[in-house]
Amino acid sequence: MIDFDFSIPTKVLFGVGKLDELKREKLPGKLALVVVSAGDAMKEKGYLDRVLRALKHQGVEYMIFDKIRPNPSKAHVMEAAQFARDNFCEFVIGVGGASTIDAAKAIALMARNPGDLWDYIVTGSGKGKPVKNAALPIVAVMTTAGTGTEADPWMVITDRDLQEKIGFGVSSTFPCLSIVDPELTLSVPPFLTAIQGFDAFFHAAEGFIAEIATPISEAFSLQVIRLIFKNLPKAVRDGSDIEARTNIALAGLLSGMVQSTSSCTSEHSMEHAMTAFHPELPHGAGLLMISEAYFSFFAKYVPDRFIKMAHMMGEVTDGLPEEEKPYTFVHALQKLKKECGVDHLKMSDYGIQADEMEKLARNAHKTMSNLFAMDRYTLSLKENIEIFKAAYR
Repeated sequence: MIDFDFSIPTKVLFGVGKLDELKREKLPGKLALVVVSAGDAMKEKGYLDRVLRALKHQGVEYMIFDKIRPNPSKAHVMEAAQFARDNFCEFVIGVGGASTIDAAKAIALMARNPGDLWDYIVTGSGKGKPVKNAALPIVAVMTTAGTGTEADPWMVITDRDLQEKIGFGVSSTFPCLSIVDPELTLSVPPFLTAIQGFDAFFHAAEGFIAEIATPISEAFSLQVIRLIFKNLPKAVRDGSDIEARTNIALAGLLSGMVQSTSSCTSEHSMEHAMTAFHPELPHGAGLLMISEAYFSFFAKYVPDRFIKMAHMMGEVTDGLPEEEKPYTFVHALQKLKKECGVDHLKMSDYGIQADEMEKLARNAHKTMSNLFAMDRYTLSLKENIEIFKAAYR
């Protein structure tokens, strides 16, 4: 019996040139906190100026917070939330990639709620208190394509002191408006294009094999896998290919819809542990490092779903022994990684030591236990350690 509910309350403007429509969109206030990354990238590319001009056109005043870094920290979230409260900001605009938008969501939440973000986090060292007040309205302007944070309520924030990287979200942390303009991704370099695209791919693959997958999420997942398979190598080879960029942006958006209708699985818990201890490791790169070992382990437990994913990647399974068919997905993944130039990534290149595998596994189970519950097979700590060891190079 099919039985599910879902709601994705975000208005999405998708397509080349859509950023120009921001000046005509009804915005949720007259004083915005504009959140951008540390450094000059958003300014040098002109994206920040375009957003600020659109706000001025509508008579919206703004404050800027420009300290966000990859794998955003709780410290910066709390600093920005206090800044928003002190200046009576009415909504938050994130301009950038996933780290910036995730931070914007957390800032919007904590600008309206007392205490510390970890008071509300439900896993790890979080206190699991109920969120009493809705977040400030959130607008997302995406300049990368990958996580799908523009179409889901989730934020991933790291407490550097606790070495915990945890995902969290409530209904009010869905963006009220998201602008996905593929033109803004044309300047993303090949390596970042690849690892961000694979993040969308893994959201889709995990969402497809998750225990709570629905017919809606399955349709989104398979489309994401197909789009990434056909377009990511093109976008990596030629960043000016606007058709490929548009398809990757669409895949990223749909991967967020997967997260809103299904869930990631324990692969993301494992990677969050890696970047909790090694925040200089890009999230997508961490997923790539463990992906073959992870999916090779799970292939035998959900074979039919692995076969369907393999078919989306052009694999032919007719005539193969039944026990071999699920692993064609892993073979297709290996080939796609090579085509995109990311098959060489190693944990050791980012300072991860071979003797850390048990520490990483324990951290994954402690801080993101909720995603282990999404697996169709219950992964033990010992098995988790073995996957890490198999992936280590």
